[in-house]
Amino acid sequence: MANETKPKGDTTDLAIDAFAGAVAGAVTEGITQGAHPANAAVAIKVDGGAAGTLAATAANAPAAGKGGLASVAQIVELADQLSACADGLHERIMRDIRTYDGVVVPPHVQATARALLEDELLLRQRANGLYADAATYIVKSLGKSQQGVVALTTAAAEKIRKIALIGDITGLVAGLLHLADAAATGQAASVIAALDKIHTHMKAIDTLKAPVKPA
Repeated sequence: MANETKPKGDTTDLAIDAFAGAVAGAVTEGITQGAHPANAAVAIKVDGGAAGTLAATAANAPAAGKGGLASVAQIVELADQLSACADGLHERIMRDIRTYDGVVVPPHVQATARALLEDELLLRQRANGLYADAATYIVKSLGKSQQGVVALTTAAAEKIRKIALIGDITGLVAGLLHLADAAATGQAASVIAALDKIHTHMKAIDTLKAPVKPA
C-alpha cells in the first residue's frame, strides 16, 4: 500500500499519498497505541503465531450465551470482518485518489481522503483490540445471530468497495467504528444499536443510488 502510484503535478496530492503510506506503515508494524478507549495501552501485531493461539483458544472456548458474539471465535470473526472493511476502505480511497493523476485534487476530496484514511487506521486499531482481548469481549444474549452480524459487515465491505462517491461512505464507516467500540463493551444493547446504525446507513446509500421515478 505504501508503494501506490502517486498522483502527479501537485504537492498536496503527494501529501495525501504520503499520509496513506504512513497509515500503511503504522498498520504493518503493528503500531496501535490507544487501539481502544477501554485499553489505551494496547500495542499488538497479529502475526502467524498469535493468530494460531487465537484459533486454538477459540476452538476450545464454549459459547457464553445465545446469538452472535457469544464466544471467542465469534469475536475474532468480527475482528476479521472489520479488518476486511479496513482493507476495502484503503483500496477505495487510493482508487479515488489515482483518478486525479496529473490533475490538482480538489480540496474537499483531499479532506475526505484524509478523514477516511484516519478512520481506516482506527478501524484496524479496533480490530486489533478485539483480537487482543477477545475473551473479555463476549456478548451475552445478543438476540441476533452471528450469521446476521457477519452478513451485515460483509455487505458493508461490499458497499465500501463499490460506492461511486467516496464521500457517501463516511457515515457507514462511522457505524463500523461504533460496532467495534460496542463489541468491546460486551453490552448487547450497544451492539444492537451499532448494527442498526450500519443498517440505516446502508439503506441511505441504496436510496442515493436508486433512480428517480418520473412524475
